[in-house]
Amino acid sequence: MITLHHVPQSRSFRILWFLHEAGLDHEVRYHSFAGKALRDPAFLALSPAGRVPVVEVDQAVLFESGAILESLCETRAPALGRAPGTVERGTYLEWLHYGETIAQHLAQLTFHHIALRPADRSPVVQKLEALRLRRVLEGVETALDGDYLLDGFSAADIMVGSSAMIGARFVRLDGLARLQDWLARLKARPAFRAAEAADGTAELYLKEYYGD
Repeated sequence: MITLHHVPQSRSFRILWFLHEAGLDHEVRYHSFAGKALRDPAFLALSPAGRVPVVEVDQAVLFESGAILESLCETRAPALGRAPGTVERGTYLEWLHYGETIAQHLAQLTFHHIALRPADRSPVVQKLEALRLRRVLEGVETALDGDYLLDGFSAADIMVGSSAMIGARFVRLDGLARLQDWLARLKARPAFRAAEAADGTAELYLKEYYGD
């Protein structure tokens, strides 16, 4: 059994989605950004930064999305990864970690649109980070020449796709037809729909769009 420590609409959704795609037995322990739960010493013993995702598996604890997905692919769901020595291994790893490239801009936009009080928000930061986010999403658009980022669905689609879905809350996807088609394809997957249903009550992104 795998235990996932999860906050709705956070990076831990990537792992929740993966667990459904892989058909792995798991339980979800829900946390909240509100209050001090993620700063509790018991949780900090699992996650030094006090963040999700965290998984407990085989009497071990893993944190950091990319590391969790790499480990679970190698040990439990090889079809969702690309093994060392295979042709797509390098490209797979690049896109697996590109999800965090997108997420760094999402973090800034979330902070300046949602976390800060209106009087403390910076329109300059919002504009710059939206432009940077648009640029990295254009990189995905350029790379997509098939149904998925690689030859077949993989954990890289989960990492990049989950970040791109949140990105659509901050920038328009006009002119990114392949990206939009890819996101629609991902959202139609039964495992995505199952993970979405299990995500929990939204407490972070309460609007569909925060840009403009």
